Amino acid sequence: MGSSGLARLQGLFAVYKPPGLKWLHVRETVELQLLKGLNAQQPSAPEQHVRFLLGPVEGSEEKKLTLTATSVPSLTTHRLVRGPAFRNLKIGVGHRLDVQASGVLVLAVGHGRSLLTDMYDAHLTKDYTVRGLLGKATDNFCEDGQLIEKTTYDHVTRERLDRILAMIQGSHQKALVMYSNLDLKSQEAYERAVQGVIRPMNKSPMLIAGIRCLHFAPPEFLLEVQCMHETQQQLRRLVHEIGLELKTTAVCMQVRRTRDGFFGLDDALLRTQWDLHSIQDAIQTAAPRVARELRKNLSLMSGHQQQLPSAGQPWASRVQAPL
Repeated sequence: MGSSGLARLQGLFAVYKPPGLKWLHVRETVELQLLKGLNAQQPSAPEQHVRFLLGPVEGSEEKKLTLTATSVPSLTTHRLVRGPAFRNLKIGVGHRLDVQASGVLVLAVGHGRSLLTDMYDAHLTKDYTVRGLLGKATDNFCEDGQLIEKTTYDHVTRERLDRILAMIQGSHQKALVMYSNLDLKSQEAYERAVQGVIRPMNKSPMLIAGIRCLHFAPPEFLLEVQCMHETQQQLRRLVHEIGLELKTTAVCMQVRRTRDGFFGLDDALLRTQWDLHSIQDAIQTAAPRVARELRKNLSLMSGHQQQLPSAGQPWASRVQAPL
């Protein structure tokens, strides 16, 4: 039973990280819950050993003792003797979230950890909602930081904000083409632009593929940002810089990741679902999509088909690495 439960834990899944929690704490909590579930499963029947036990002779009135061959269970594998069957699991963490940020966090168990490298190599975009507040500047670009300056914002309009966002997106799209190492006049550049897969070939600064305002009610505003190679602190700084471009100041109130590659909010397990069966189901549900999307994205990036697992191929066959 334990080995079958472990076999269904090979792959990628996503959890929802609440604000105020370190990603390391999330990983440790998930590992603890998985170990708890694996060790709580019904153990297999113990091996039977033949032992010669001393006992009375059957059918005899005399008090004579004799040795009788008897099958008895072996206690060497009993959990009270051996201890827990599972003591640790190797869990990988995808693109990380800092303490203040919340949202989709991709985790990998067992052989699925190698797929995290494929996600990095595909340079997939991530979506965030970023909430800003006009009229304040702090030392760390966050609302709870040390106040540096207060400014007026009555002159800021939705149209002016949209123009600033369009300028930011345009400048980042030029940088995206530069880091993709594509010739703008080539057929390849045109085809990738049509397919929407112009991506950097190596590491790069934060690149914004798209940015727009979802809600504007001064002093608050809500942005949707599609980006890659970012940190959450860079997104907070972006809010600060937008404030300066608007001839005022702004701080970040919230950074929330709504999508990481092909994992969205609907795929992310809430904290009450961080248990063995929910995670097993999430891994099995995501496995065909993970294989399909990685194959498609990496083949587009490299120009040839990558050796990725098919939808029906077990993750264990991908790499032979111990848990």
